[in-house]
Amino acid sequence: MEVLSSRVLLYPSEFDTSVRFYTETLGLQIYREYGTGDRVTGMVLFLGGGFLELASGRRPPEQRGILLWIQVPDVDAEHARLADAGVAIAEAPADMPWGLREMELHDPDGTRLRLVEVPFGHPIRTRLS
Repeated sequence: MEVLSSRVLLYPSEFDTSVRFYTETLGLQIYREYGTGDRVTGMVLFLGGGFLELASGRRPPEQRGILLWIQVPDVDAEHARLADAGVAIAEAPADMPWGLREMELHDPDGTRLRLVEVPFGHPIRTRLS
C-alpha cells in the first residue's frame, strides 16, 4: 500500500477541553480547523511527521477512541486488493459529503483504519499559508 499521509483521530468526550490541552498545554500547532459557521468541530494538529485530529462527538459512543486515517492514491484499488486478501471490510468505499472517498476496515485488535482518497481540487490538497 502506498501511503501518502496519515493521522490519528481522537474523538474526545470534551472537545474544547482536549483542544486546550493539545494546543495550549502541549503546544501543538494547528494545521487546519473545520466546522459549521463560527463553530469549530474538528482540528488537525501537526504531530511530527504525521497529524493528530481532534473531532467533536460526531460518532456514536461505540466508535469513540482511536482511528488511524491513512491517505492512499486509490481507495477502490485498495478495497479490491484487501478484499482479495480476505480482509473483512467494515465500510465499502463511498463518496463522503465532505468530498473525500473513504472506506473502513479493522485491524486484528479492532483498531479502526480509515482509508481515504483525496481527489484533485479538494481543499486538503491546497497548501495553507
